[in-house]
Amino acid sequence: MEISPRLTRWINRQFPEGSAERVLSELRELPEQVIGEQDPERIQAALVIRTAGDWYQFQQYLALAKSDWRDALVGADLANGDWPSRLDAVLGTDKPC
Repeated sequence: MEISPRLTRWINRQFPEGSAERVLSELRELPEQVIGEQDPERIQAALVIRTAGDWYQFQQYLALAKSDWRDALVGADLANGDWPSRLDAVLGTDKPC
């Protein structure tokens, strides 16, 4: 599964060098039931934005999402209809200047 350029940049900035690639790899391999009918970037971001760049915290969010992806969205404050603007605030917009 693809990971957006802006989320990739964010992960590379937030996670230590050794952990960042492992996080990206885990996100690429997310099972379909974790994504469901949701925007993949929304789910992927929900698993990392509250981790403070910590691999073990990421693993906890990943386990939570595999149990129920909705809980991961709630935990990351991406469960409501304003989630696109929340993602833009955290990740940037990638729009040309």
